[in-house]
Amino acid sequence: MTRTYWLEHAWLGAAVEPGVVLEVADGRVGEVRTGMGSPPPGAEILRGLTLPGLADAHSHAFHRALRGTAQVGSGTFWTWRDVMYAVADRLTPQTYHALARAVYAEMALAGITAVGEFHYVHHAPGGTPYADPNAMGEALVDAAAEAGIRITLLDTAYLSSGFGQPPTDRQLRFSDGTADAWAERCSVLKDRDHARIGAAVHSVRAVPAGQLSTVARWAEERGAPLHVHLSEQTAENNACQEAHGCTPTRLLADHGVLGPRTTGVHNTHLTDEDIALIGSTGTGTCMCPTTERDLADGIGPAAALQAAGSPLSLGSDSHAVIDLLEEARAMELNERLRTRTRGHWTAAALLRAASADGHTALGWEGAGVLEPGALADFTTIALDSVRTAGPPPRLGAETAVFAATAADVRHTVVGGRHIVRDGAHAHVPDVPRALADAVEALRA
Repeated sequence: MTRTYWLEHAWLGAAVEPGVVLEVADGRVGEVRTGMGSPPPGAEILRGLTLPGLADAHSHAFHRALRGTAQVGSGTFWTWRDVMYAVADRLTPQTYHALARAVYAEMALAGITAVGEFHYVHHAPGGTPYADPNAMGEALVDAAAEAGIRITLLDTAYLSSGFGQPPTDRQLRFSDGTADAWAERCSVLKDRDHARIGAAVHSVRAVPAGQLSTVARWAEERGAPLHVHLSEQTAENNACQEAHGCTPTRLLADHGVLGPRTTGVHNTHLTDEDIALIGSTGTGTCMCPTTERDLADGIGPAAALQAAGSPLSLGSDSHAVIDLLEEARAMELNERLRTRTRGHWTAAALLRAASADGHTALGWEGAGVLEPGALADFTTIALDSVRTAGPPPRLGAETAVFAATAADVRHTVVGGRHIVRDGAHAHVPDVPRALADAVEALRA
């Protein structure tokens, strides 16, 4: 089926162009015509600024249930983690499906067309597998389909509570026991039109060093993306030094985990040698600024990592907010605070991190761009809201990154089909109610 879209303004990677026509067939972009001052007959009209679909490269869907409640009191990442575990305890395949469907619908409303779900809640409480050992992962894949977005399920190996320590009682449902058992279970998962299956090492504290290569080899044999939480906390760095005499980055490198299909998430507390290792291996970096500031993690060396050769992507992680434009803005503004200088990335570079480079990190090649042959995934933001009105349209990229929010998204199209039209989700009519009901079910 062929559809024609007329975009009032569109960011085509180098500049904002007025009057752009996209011909879409079989879920992909065909012809792209610029300088079309008026819509051709029968075209769907998207007023505002159209961007490639955004990619949320790091998500823990169930963390959405913590929004607001996790702000009560003070503490650290480690005290927040106890609250998070309490939510994880109450998940079932049914409640997780309902929550994830609502969360992914919220993402679609925010212009996100693909999500990387870093998934480690595999089994029932106590560690007993469900009748379908992948029931929880399948619930997430189904939830994404119903919400209308693409998903890369990053099935996560999580085997220990710390260096040489078995899982705690609360972590038993995360663990397959060994990396070989993890590989056997997740090998049953299959790609589908809207879903890719990838792998993840939860962290160097959660996968024994001798089993890291098993996870890396599984991903390599399948050409699948491989993600890993890396140096988010100094306590983990110190424990790794004590256990192995090296940094987490060096440990991952020595066991074959780093490489161009790998993305380190956070990459916050790194040495100069770590940065060089990540960059020289082509390992990506997924920054999650709203979570990193919410959890008081610190500001990672994103500019230095990119300069060393590490491609940057963005994620909303704990979903303190779901807004990839805010993640892009925060990465630049964090660096300004750290260095007291401005202009570390152009708006175009930040948009690429939120779109094309995020899709690449998730294994969706040919996505996150508006060009012939690409997946027909795109989103339109208003240029006449109280946040975006005023600047000339030619500065639309700057307006999007430094002024707009997820509330300015008007349309989201995935595979050439409207998922969000005029700010309303096509398949989940009342997303706030769906979120509230899903969170309430976890409190019951």
